Amino acid sequence: MHLYIHVPFCNKICPYCAFYKHRLGHTDIRGYVNGVIAEAKLRLPQGYKPRTIYFGGGTPSMLSPTHLNNLVNGLKEQIDFSEVKEWSFETNPATFTPAKVEQWVKLGITRVSLGAQSFEPDLLQLLGREHTPEQIAHSVHMLRDAGMPQVNLDLMFSLPGQSVEQWRHTLQEAIALQPNHISTYNLTYEEDTAFFESYGADAGDEETDVAMFTLADELLTSAGYRHYEISNYARGGAVSHHNLACWRGEDYYGLGPGACGTVGNIRYRNTENTPTYIAAMAQGQLSEAEREQLPPEARRAELLGLQLRTDEGLPPGLIRAQDADFIAMLQTEGLATQTPEGKLLLTLKGRLLADEIATGLM
Repeated sequence: MHLYIHVPFCNKICPYCAFYKHRLGHTDIRGYVNGVIAEAKLRLPQGYKPRTIYFGGGTPSMLSPTHLNNLVNGLKEQIDFSEVKEWSFETNPATFTPAKVEQWVKLGITRVSLGAQSFEPDLLQLLGREHTPEQIAHSVHMLRDAGMPQVNLDLMFSLPGQSVEQWRHTLQEAIALQPNHISTYNLTYEEDTAFFESYGADAGDEETDVAMFTLADELLTSAGYRHYEISNYARGGAVSHHNLACWRGEDYYGLGPGACGTVGNIRYRNTENTPTYIAAMAQGQLSEAEREQLPPEARRAELLGLQLRTDEGLPPGLIRAQDADFIAMLQTEGLATQTPEGKLLLTLKGRLLADEIATGLM
């Protein structure tokens, strides 16, 4: 089992982001902390032992040392941390100090994911980011100096007006910092974002997407990074165990406003309203916006889309006899290979069509 904590606070709202988030404003941070602790008591089994913990956002690094300490101590009253293999924490460059990082290390956080996005000043401004390329490097060095075991850089490509050479420069700058892990996300224009309103859903260019995806694979694998998932690269075994668990379809609980969880065939999503969430938790009530029971065919379809993304491939248990002709076609076209054990693995060319291939197997 795994645990996700959603921290919805941001200093500034980025125009491309579709996750539930908001500026602090007059938010009762103590109420938020108490709410997450209360939800843990309501939702999690006593003595719950997660193998991974992931603080996502929003910007978790906006939590003050006092609030973060209170949150973790409160969670430890309900959760047994003794079997945690990985504890991830999302941050933005220039949003933390050496004192904060020192606290994170002492708490046991093992992996920090920095929302770098680009090393081009004009593109950072376009994305609404408040940091500079120099501050990305400074943040990485700060984490290293404090003894953070693993550092990840999040990067984005196919940005409006971004050239292939700009993307090459960003990749080279990222590699030079020698992070343990690099994530490369193809920008999508999500509804309810400023980018969607400005550029529309079809703003991307497929030829550019392919060129930038291929360039990332070329440069990062040459630098010793394992391309273990379509958007993710790791070296020295520094894969994201939490995300890998999600791609494998393992159960996880989500806590916090807007958080989702999947346990067995039940999926829920908490209300995307922090004051409403806080009020409900203060009354000892869960605050869910959705709860559904996933039928087997829906769960299989989801797992197809997730597991095909990884270099572990699709296990034989998800492959049906009637898929044989389609799989033979994939192999003929150089889109996939099949191991002697029956796993279906996408080639680099196939990864570009992962969604379409998953649909063909449904």
